[in-house]
Amino acid sequence: MTWKTRSAAILAGVVAAGSIAAIGTGVSSAETSNSVVQYVALGDSAAAGPLVNAQDSSSPGCLRSLDNYPSVVAQRLGAQLTDVTCSSARSANVTDTAQPTFSGQVPPQATALGPDTDLVTITVGANDISLFPTVLSCVNPLPEPTGTSCRDKFTAGGVDQQRNMIENASAGWGSMIESVRDRAPSARIVVIGYGTYIATGGCPGTQPFWPRDADYLQSVIDYGNTVMAATAARHDVEYIDISEATAGHDICTDPATAFYTGIVPTQPAVPLHPTAAGMQAIGNAVADALS
Repeated sequence: MTWKTRSAAILAGVVAAGSIAAIGTGVSSAETSNSVVQYVALGDSAAAGPLVNAQDSSSPGCLRSLDNYPSVVAQRLGAQLTDVTCSSARSANVTDTAQPTFSGQVPPQATALGPDTDLVTITVGANDISLFPTVLSCVNPLPEPTGTSCRDKFTAGGVDQQRNMIENASAGWGSMIESVRDRAPSARIVVIGYGTYIATGGCPGTQPFWPRDADYLQSVIDYGNTVMAATAARHDVEYIDISEATAGHDICTDPATAFYTGIVPTQPAVPLHPTAAGMQAIGNAVADALS
């Protein structure tokens, strides 16, 4: 049964129960288990949610939250979730390479897929381009000129090293998408981008990045999203951009409204990763787009 067929069955069951709104919270008693959307979430820490609320004890080395965005999407859609997201995952760990963690190896994430899979979300790619080590290399606790600009370092000689890494990674991202399609031929496959981590000009008073380096870092993330979106389009799968959904809730905003933590976390989350509120917002944005 395809995604559309199963979705239609769920909607019919909800209408019969007298509440269209219930599609976001569950399925009607009239539905059989075969009508529930089978959803597999793939990805890295941006999807897994390390240290965000309760962690999944079935795979502790993956630092996977039970309140990450795939959990929000599954609840909104009334879907049955198989979450194999794992912090530090690269695209190869999705396709065919086991991933070592502190609690032992986990198999390639794509092994969770099958012919009955209806929906797949994928958030991966940042570790392929060493994004977060790059971010850490841009930390400058003191104002200019005490320190070194990472933008200047990465663009020396007129060659943007980070953009080149992204372009070189795109072939692997395409192969990953095809591998997912091969294992889940009936699934709706959706690639999710990365969000808005830092405001224009940064916030050197609260986060240790020079303004030009802050802008450069976000431009790397944005370019990665652009290339990932183009890769998804070439392989005929959907892409969901969450940059607008997270804008204004970056590491420069009040911790009470931030969707990402800064270098020094003010909420339970790994630095430069989504907070619990961020996971909720991203999950709702993805669910809205899927609906």
